[in-house]
Amino acid sequence: MSEFFNNLPDGWTIYVWMVAAAGILIGAAFFLRWAAKNFQFDEDIKYVVFDENDKDKMSEEDYARYKEVMQEQQALRKEVLQKKAEERAEKAEKHAER
Repeated sequence: MSEFFNNLPDGWTIYVWMVAAAGILIGAAFFLRWAAKNFQFDEDIKYVVFDENDKDKMSEEDYARYKEVMQEQQALRKEVLQKKAEERAEKAEKHAER
């Protein structure tokens, strides 16, 4: 095996680096796409850590935004759970047809 590498012309390692870089870029694009589809870039996520007991620690604006964000998160949660339930039912239906 080492003889194979010794017989290669000069400059072959750049191609190894290029393939590695392409793999890294493809992987990064894949994970960014996954993150965008799974709501990982939500800037209001900081409000989810609060609860009603933290009202005295927040300004009126922050509390109002907290209530808004929690309603949006609950609606999103219901939507995602409903979608998963539909997918499971569809999968079970396909399995039953077999």
